[in-house]
Amino acid sequence: MAFIRRVRTASGATAVQIAEYAAGRQRIVKHVGSAHTEAELGLLLQRARELLEDPAQGVLELGVEPTPRVQGLAPPAGEPVLFDQPLAAAAGSGRDGPGRVVGTDSRVLFDALAGVFTDLGLDALGDVVFRDLVLARVVEPTSLLDTGRVLKDLGRAPVSYATMKRTLARAGTGNYRDQIAATCFEHASTSGDISLVLYDVTTLYFEAEKEDGLRKVGYSKERRVDPQIVVGLLVDRRGFPLEIGCFEGNKAETATIIPIIRQFQARHGLADLVVVADAGMLSASNLHALDEANLRFIVGSRVTKAPIDLASHFRWHGDAFTDGQVIDTITPKTGHKIENNRLVRAEPVWDPAAHPGSWRAVWAYSTKRAVRDGKTLTLQENRARAVIDGQKAARTPRFVKTAGGARSLDEASLARARSLAGLKGYVSNIPAQVMPAGEVIGSYHALWQVEQSFRMSKTDLRARPMFHRTRDAIEAHLTIVFTALAISREVQARTGLAIRNVVRQLRPLRSATIAINGTTQTFHPAIPADQQSILEALNGPKLTH
Repeated sequence: MAFIRRVRTASGATAVQIAEYAAGRQRIVKHVGSAHTEAELGLLLQRARELLEDPAQGVLELGVEPTPRVQGLAPPAGEPVLFDQPLAAAAGSGRDGPGRVVGTDSRVLFDALAGVFTDLGLDALGDVVFRDLVLARVVEPTSLLDTGRVLKDLGRAPVSYATMKRTLARAGTGNYRDQIAATCFEHASTSGDISLVLYDVTTLYFEAEKEDGLRKVGYSKERRVDPQIVVGLLVDRRGFPLEIGCFEGNKAETATIIPIIRQFQARHGLADLVVVADAGMLSASNLHALDEANLRFIVGSRVTKAPIDLASHFRWHGDAFTDGQVIDTITPKTGHKIENNRLVRAEPVWDPAAHPGSWRAVWAYSTKRAVRDGKTLTLQENRARAVIDGQKAARTPRFVKTAGGARSLDEASLARARSLAGLKGYVSNIPAQVMPAGEVIGSYHALWQVEQSFRMSKTDLRARPMFHRTRDAIEAHLTIVFTALAISREVQARTGLAIRNVVRQLRPLRSATIAINGTTQTFHPAIPADQQSILEALNGPKLTH
């Protein structure tokens, strides 16, 4: 059995070694280091215990403790030592200075994230520098120039800025995005369900003045006039990323979903899939293309379509709805052919053969949504009246109509909007026999997962603003963000905590590198129970420091 022993050296230091008995003799297994002070001795003994630690039986009872109140490490009177040494020899020999801390780092955090990177199968890329760039973005998103500082704080020896740039170029020429997407798909398909995928788009702007072939000024919810690109993201129902693509900044959102879905299908050979997207993707051409590709879809409908879809309800019941009421009916594929007969009280059950000119429509009413919509409409009405009265100068807001150069309140539009408050619609090509209305609504509500992934990419991973200029550099940046998003979503899935929370708790756990007697030793920190539970959730209970 291995044990720890302390040996007095010729320099007067105390060497800490791990030894074992072999054939009746002691054999040195490892020299841990030499100590000149009580503090150094305590650190070395702790390090030796860690090296001897056996998970199957716990810490060995070695019976070796640092001697309290050591003065110059001279053994107390009567204490046995392994080797007798004349005091004169010890006094006359030289010795190094005391141990010192030469650095601290957050390698506990890095090792935990690197374990997730490996578990996802991303080590197959065989690019350690790329991995380091991804994990640095997870921990502290910053510029490429500043990434070296982050990596050094994580206990890594950062490569040069030129090497980082070459790695980004290699990510493009080496088709890293394709390999990562394949790995993410394999992980999602084995750990979850990819029969339903969620799609959404966002814009990423640039700190640039001029447009080019990719970076163009386009529609921005934030009303920015900077050049931008449009990014489409496909995730599974847990929000784990599956596919990403970028388009010209002035490309319509509705024109992005089909290329991404077709790319996803071709990459993985998929045929049976349910695609969920918000009302921004609702266009006749999109729905027709998805249906032609034998894909099932659930897309949010616009409330302005409710009077046509619910014509029978409004004729027979007026605008009275009950909380939680669901109406399963049909909606015209285009505005030219309406197959719903409003003279019939019962809503038609969608059938692709009986209603070739319609899609299935599911409408749900919520009292809570109606109250929220009512408050919004009241604010819009007050704003419209303020503009009409000249109290506020603004572009023509909603519910203001102009006739003969005079502005007035559009009472009819306001009344119609109030009659539709509380309604939310969904369009699908999935028959009711295959997917009940409640499941259609529940599947659509999972869209918050892709919205959360976009928020993570914009805030936690700081995908914008971008400072890259060429398309290759932009694509490489998105590959880094895409991979970092996969790591972040997996961390959250394993721990139940936001990625920022995990980083905030683990980064302060600093490992210390100490130089002692010409050698260096790294000592991991004591880990509190809460942080240990996070580490075990990430990499399993075997991870101990």
